[in-house]
Amino acid sequence: MAPIEIIELMAVVTASIYGILLAARSGLDMTGLFAVAFAAAFGGGTLRDLCLDRQPLFWVGNSHYPVIVFFLSLFSIVVPKLVLRMERYLVVPDALGMGLFVIAGAAIAHDAETTLFLAALFGVMTGAFGGVVADIMCARVPTTFKPGTPLNLTCCFVGAWAFLLSYHWNLPRPWAMTLGVTVVTVMRILAVRFHWTLGPLNRFSGLIAEEKD
Repeated sequence: MAPIEIIELMAVVTASIYGILLAARSGLDMTGLFAVAFAAAFGGGTLRDLCLDRQPLFWVGNSHYPVIVFFLSLFSIVVPKLVLRMERYLVVPDALGMGLFVIAGAAIAHDAETTLFLAALFGVMTGAFGGVVADIMCARVPTTFKPGTPLNLTCCFVGAWAFLLSYHWNLPRPWAMTLGVTVVTVMRILAVRFHWTLGPLNRFSGLIAEEKD
């Protein structure tokens, strides 16, 4: 199995766990839980593949991915207490899944011969969009875009560039990927732990308030 496939598989598992925990927190039933886990695991990669015109979609070409998500969802129904105990650690699968998907997305876009900047954006898209869809399905404002939310997209963008630049400067690809995943994961966990935020755009808020007056 190629490094990119290993990273992608790990990303699917960790992202689906995030979706399962999010669905459990929202009190959804089995079908809702599976749907949210599916969206969290495949949403970003699907959008990336559509934009890059990659066929088949990555989870269609790897038909065991949906099966893994299904059985993880089923396992969470069988042992709900274990799932609830894991809820406090939600940030860990969130950050790790994000990091894995960001680097997988950036690597795939780079292999498709996009520019480095576009590859970084595709990495961000792959890492963050599934969580956005999962939040919407749970009737939540996507935490990615809420003011005061710990850094999210910024972590993805920085980690994607860490991978792309280190690989461009001839660091072996597995090491460059490991560096990128580590940057995203650690940066995200630290952002949540110490509440690193960008804050709202007060400049725009002030102009809007002036217009209303």
